[in-house]
Formats: sequence, C-alpha cells, structure tokens
Amino acid sequence: MSKENETPTKPNIIYVLADDMGYGDLGCYGADKIHTPQLDRLASEGMLFRDAHSNSAVCTPTRYGILTGRYCWRGSLKKGVLQGFGSPIVEEGRVTVPSFLRDHGYSTACIGKWHLGLGWAKNGEEVDYSQPISHGGPTHVGFDYYYGISASLDMPPYCFLENDRPVEPPSVPKEPLDFSQSARGGLMVPGWRDDAVNEMHTRKALAYIESHAAEQPGKPFFMYFALTGPHTPWTPAEAFRGRSGIGPRGDLILEMDATVGRIMELLDRLRLRDNTLLVFTSDNGPHPQREEMTLHGHKPAGEYRGQKADIWEGGHRVPFLASWPARVPQGVESAELLCLTDLLATCAGIVGAPLPEACGEDSLDLLPVLTGQPVERPVREAVIHHSLSGMFAIRTREWKLIEGEGGGGFQPNPNRPIGIPAQGLYEPDGAPGQLYALDRDASEQANLYMQRPELVQELSARLEAIKERGERYLVSGA
Repeated sequence: MSKENETPTKPNIIYVLADDMGYGDLGCYGADKIHTPQLDRLASEGMLFRDAHSNSAVCTPTRYGILTGRYCWRGSLKKGVLQGFGSPIVEEGRVTVPSFLRDHGYSTACIGKWHLGLGWAKNGEEVDYSQPISHGGPTHVGFDYYYGISASLDMPPYCFLENDRPVEPPSVPKEPLDFSQSARGGLMVPGWRDDAVNEMHTRKALAYIESHAAEQPGKPFFMYFALTGPHTPWTPAEAFRGRSGIGPRGDLILEMDATVGRIMELLDRLRLRDNTLLVFTSDNGPHPQREEMTLHGHKPAGEYRGQKADIWEGGHRVPFLASWPARVPQGVESAELLCLTDLLATCAGIVGAPLPEACGEDSLDLLPVLTGQPVERPVREAVIHHSLSGMFAIRTREWKLIEGEGGGGFQPNPNRPIGIPAQGLYEPDGAPGQLYALDRDASEQANLYMQRPELVQELSARLEAIKERGERYLVSGA
C-alpha cells in the first residue's frame, strides 16, 4: 500500500444529526409501518443504543450541547429556540468539538442546518447580505468549511451559505404555505425549492469526503452533517414522494435514510469505512403528522409518551447508532445511558488528550462503551432533560423526576399533533411535579411524586448539584 493511502491512526468522525427523527421512526428501533434499510444496516454493522437522549427536547439547545459539551441553559438561551436571524449563542473562545479536534490534527467541516445564530452584517435594521457574517458562524467556532442554511428549513432567510456569506442573497418573497410546507414567509433566492435542499447538502457532504480523501489522505477529518428532515416543511424530493405509504413525513424519513446510505457507500468505495466513526442520531423527538398515527398506525416515538418539545421521554429519547468497524463491535445493542453532550469528551478519548479546564461540563467519555471494553460502573449516572418552555427533569438509571406539571412543550394546544394518542395529554393530579419509575413504567403513566417524598428530595438535590458543577466534574470528583 502506498503511503498516501495509509489509514490514519486517528479515525475520521462523521456525526449525522437528523432533525425531529423519533425513536420509533427506524426499523431497527421497531418501526413496522416504514422501512429504513440503510440505517438498519448501519445498526447491524455497529452499535445501537436504547437509552440515548438529546440534551433538550428542541433543536437549538441540543445543537449547542452537541458542539460544546454543556447544557444550553448554562448560557444565554434558557428556553425556546432561535430563528434564522437570531444572534449567536456559542460564546466567543469556547472550546467546541471542531476547535478541539482541529487542535489535534483534524480537518473540520459542517454541512447543513446551523441554527445556533449568526452575526449577520446590518445596514440599519436590514441584513446586508453583501457583507460577510462577522461572528458566531461555523467558521468562527472551529470549522474549516461550512455549507448549509442558517436555521430550520421553515425559517427565513431561504438561501445557502458557504463559509461566512450567502452563496446568493435572497431577494424575492416566499409566501407562507400550510403547515406541511414552509410555515413562515421571508425572502428567498429566486427558484428556491425546499424539496431540493437535502440533495444539495448531501452532494456537498459527499464532495467534501471525496476531496479530502484525494487532497489530504493522511489527515483525519471531522464532518458534522446536520440534516434538515424530517422537520417541517414535509417536502420530500420527487423520487421519494409516496414511497413510505404513511405520508410526506414518512417519505422524508426514507430520503434521510437514503442519504446515510450514500455516505456509507462512498466510505466503502474510498476504503475509509474501516477507520471512520459514523454516528447517526437526532436532535430531539418526533413532530409527527396526525395521519401517520391515526390512519397508518405508525408510532414515531415508539412506546414513549409525548413528542418534540416535551419533557417526557418522547421529547428527547432518540435513536443513536455508531459504526466504526476497526473498533466498535458489530450488531451490538447497548443499554448505556448517554446524552448528546457526550461527543466532546468522547472525542478527547479518541485522540487521547484531556479536555481543557472549564469546558464540556456535561460531557462524559463514551469510548469504552463504544469499543466494547468492560466498565466497572456506568459511564453516566444521570442526565438532565430540558423542555421547550424551560422545564427541568433529572433521570438516573431507574428514576425520572420532573420539576413541574405537564410536558412543558406544545400541549395543551389542540392544533398540534401530540405524539402517541392518549399518552401525550396531561391531567392534573394534585402533585406539583412528576416522578416515574422508568424501569417498569417506560410510558410514564404512574406518577409516584406524592408517594416517594424522600426520593423526590434526593433527586432534587442531585439535580441542583449538576446544575452547580456539571456531571463531568461530579463524576471525576474534581
């Protein structure tokens, strides 16, 4: 083998983040009304996690946590999400996954949805698209290259960005459509099509992998690929329309599945697959169509209660698949509790370097679990959940304490889909909070808050300790 084709010691890392993909949306997680052959193959060739959680039940704070290794509520955004013109929330100088990996010899790229705010140039109150983004964008927080959109696909502006500026400035109005399409107006570039965005992002991701392999064959790369689906607008590409049999959201899931398949195919062709850690997960739980549940019987959140935005399991329990043929055992399921904030510390484990102080407070190293090493105790003893409205919960191995009534998400708005019928609604029971024994009540139906005051007190104290210090520092004893 020639030197330029030798496998680098450090693995390539590709982190694929779906948008609103539920735990029950994949065949490998039990979906029987929809088929996801590529993701099922990824599961069979790697490790499937049954107890993985996004650090928030909505997108912006989860993305912040993935890249920084800390819960978003530690910073400026205490609830809700940003819009397409939101101000940046990744603090200047903060250690991120791409900045850490770049310091350890990686090339870094971000493709797809950003949704962490951008320092848009302004001319008075108007955005000046002719000027570069000044701060807060992907290239300012550690990525060498970026191509994508500023926020969700149903948020203006409707244009692609490359590195620190629009590829073409938006200049014509886009009319708001019904909820299955773009729900907001704003400016778009002439000819913009929602159903073409995933294909463009996929091509850019594939082109990045191929060009890197050709131009820097001995250098590892990190690519954060943030898909736009199956979030609204539910506008699948023409080739996928009607294929799922459960509606346009299901068709979008098939399109996302095919995208991951194309990445695996390219890695195989370039002989990069063996030493590439390929992760697939989602930023939060599903935001389903009523029709896919009521007419077709599909359960996007599986057996779990609620949906995107909720503090209940359906809001933040997500699929998590990891393949790295050189080191991750194949066809294995793990019950290990993990949080998406754990990427930063896991990358530190991969490169064999400690994290700097005062960063990644909520990130724990999952490398021993991923590689099948025996561990004396669980890597993560607890995880903090956070809803759209800012409601907190703490989860340990068996128990979950919710600090408040209801789901903290979209309920009780009757115009919103509610996840699994009859599981997403909340009827007040006189308790000021909720306590569930998840090991025997996975669907969170029996509230034990009033029956177990001592456990409520214990978990409340643990929640406050993590808020104060961070799980990483509690585990290490530092």
